[in-house]
Amino acid sequence: MNLHPLSHRKKRPVLAVTIAASVLVGSGLGGCGLVGSDDQPVWNSPAATGKPAATTSGGPVQESAPVESISLSATGDIIMGDAPNKLPARDGDGFFDSVASSLESDLVMGNLEQPLTGDTGTSKCGTPKRPNCFAFRSPPKYAEHLKEAGFQLLNTANNHSKDYGAQGYRNTVEALEAAGLEHTGAEDQITVVDVKGVKVAVIGFSPYAGANNLNDLDAAAAIVTKAEGQADLVVVQVHMGAEGSDKSHVKPGNELYFGENRGNPIKFSRTVIDAGADLVVGHGPHILRGMEFYQGRLIAYSLGNFAGGGRTLSRTGDLKYSGVLHVSLTKDGRFAGGKFVSTYLDDVGVPTRDKTNERGRKMVAELSEADFGATAAVIGADGSIKAPA
Repeated sequence: MNLHPLSHRKKRPVLAVTIAASVLVGSGLGGCGLVGSDDQPVWNSPAATGKPAATTSGGPVQESAPVESISLSATGDIIMGDAPNKLPARDGDGFFDSVASSLESDLVMGNLEQPLTGDTGTSKCGTPKRPNCFAFRSPPKYAEHLKEAGFQLLNTANNHSKDYGAQGYRNTVEALEAAGLEHTGAEDQITVVDVKGVKVAVIGFSPYAGANNLNDLDAAAAIVTKAEGQADLVVVQVHMGAEGSDKSHVKPGNELYFGENRGNPIKFSRTVIDAGADLVVGHGPHILRGMEFYQGRLIAYSLGNFAGGGRTLSRTGDLKYSGVLHVSLTKDGRFAGGKFVSTYLDDVGVPTRDKTNERGRKMVAELSEADFGATAAVIGADGSIKAPA
């Protein structure tokens, strides 16, 4: 394995960067793979969203102005509903209203945990091998709800992207692209987006066929190193770890779920950071997990579910709590501060800002300290995130 220790990375000009990752929780379900793609799209915000590409707290920035910071955001699992009988109220209009302001950034990313397709006639469920199976889909037009919420790039490396087969996945890609949304997660796919002149590479991993394989550490390191050569910052999205309300703690070793090898979260995350990743955004366990720092880079081990429309995901106990993670990085990927803002899933699975209890923040703080000790992210009562002393 040819890895890049931190001290060997190429020097880059220092540029403050703000990264926001939305993290929410729910219940996890069956497995599937993805279709490979060699595309490396570049996102241009005016074409995709009609909004200025460059903004600061003071408003739009002219392209000729010096760039002092950029902001990114990333969510956990997104299920907007399950057609035909479990779709959200008003056919999804306003579905993300409660949390839309928490998503605002120059590049907003999410983990799309379902296909956007009609019924292809090919569901992964309904066979003797899958007696307890879940297959979700929302109408292709729901890509517009994602766009209206502010999403610009969706990860598809997870266990539901092919719930309705290869055609369902292709339909998803077509729906996203028709809405001006980028995507990543297919095998060998590196999605490079240009954000105010800063190139950000986003790569998706999972343990399923057709995606970049999180269990092949040599291959994972190789594609991250390749991405580092194409961009200033590398963000890894990864669907890893066993599922359930009792899976909130991160432990050394591989995690299994119904016979599937869901990876070794600690080893994978540290491998990709050694190879050049600047941030690891995890999801898959469907409950919040802690965060730690390795080589000065932040690892969020589980961002859970961002949305479970149509009551598709569990809202009982700790499974309903979630949040939005903000992280500031320099252009060379060094951590410069962060904050966690709590959210939760309401009674019908709609993502909702949690201004009263801040339970998600408390969970992440407790789990980080319990699981990682000296390397744990330090999360204050105000939600601030700091690297350990």
